Amino acid sequence: MQELDERKQKILHAIIQNYLETGEPVGSRTISKYADLGLSSATIRNEMSDLEEMGYIIQPHTSAGRIPSDMGYRFYVDQLMKEKEQEVTEMKELMIQRQDKMELVLKQMAKVLAANTNYATMITSPQYHRTKLKFIQLSVISEDQLLAVVVAEGNVVKNKVIPISHGLDNETILKLNILLNTSLNGLTMEEINLSTIAKLKEQAGIHSEVINSVLDAVAEAIQMDDDLEVYTSGTTNIFKYPELADSTKASALISAFEDKQQLASLMEDMKDGEDTGIQVYIGNETPGQTMKDCSVVTTTYELGEGMRGTIGIVGPKRMDYEKVVDNLKTLTNQLDLIFNKNKEGR
Repeated sequence: MQELDERKQKILHAIIQNYLETGEPVGSRTISKYADLGLSSATIRNEMSDLEEMGYIIQPHTSAGRIPSDMGYRFYVDQLMKEKEQEVTEMKELMIQRQDKMELVLKQMAKVLAANTNYATMITSPQYHRTKLKFIQLSVISEDQLLAVVVAEGNVVKNKVIPISHGLDNETILKLNILLNTSLNGLTMEEINLSTIAKLKEQAGIHSEVINSVLDAVAEAIQMDDDLEVYTSGTTNIFKYPELADSTKASALISAFEDKQQLASLMEDMKDGEDTGIQVYIGNETPGQTMKDCSVVTTTYELGEGMRGTIGIVGPKRMDYEKVVDNLKTLTNQLDLIFNKNKEGR
């Protein structure tokens, strides 16, 4: 495979992208409309002739445009995989750095919030919400097994071994990879609807069962959450309020705060769909019975790229709601400044 200079690579990429979208042979006039190329039709025709001689594109009919050859598809997929591998490596490094900093910041924020309000506070670690699919790679393990590697937003990687009834050649695997990536990349699970799945299966033909198995792996990767961390502070503030200081009530509340799994479930239950504003739960409105004698005020903080966490303040029903709301707004603004400005400065 001959090495391509940057201009030929861009033209080949444009031809393949256009052909994947339309299914029609691509001419030089179509490619000349790509703003980032800045080349005339004549220059593009010369480059396309070179790409044809080199075997990356073919002309199916006289006077027709060009379509990618198997070698062209192979170059496209290899470049795509190289880019995605680099992207995943960078994401891993970035997430390790951010995770360490994030834990320290959230613990400190919980302490500040408890001190400012005189109530108990809790903050969950950010989770990925409406996660988007980034990349799918199918490869052959054996005659009766494929490996599907699914990469979702937030560096979530899921490997799934898919049994197949008969071997698949490299050309078929290549075409399935292109079909899956062009159809699904950038979509959330909610956006992969029945119409999308039906179209995928139709295009996959006799390999539609492979598509089913890959979609299962996609669902697992997108919906897979790490364990939810909950950072708490100010639990002993509960004793400052006579209506909560009763030994039975106080004991139940403190036990709830010490049981991080129970607390994580409570915070999950209090998420209100797409509503990311401030929510107030009074008495029996709170999920479960542990906090039925309290008020709980929650809000969501967002760190971009679908990352979202929840902040909660627990106090008596006679809590100073105005002060609590002001503190929550201040805290979410601070988190936004800390993490989003940090991203901009990278």
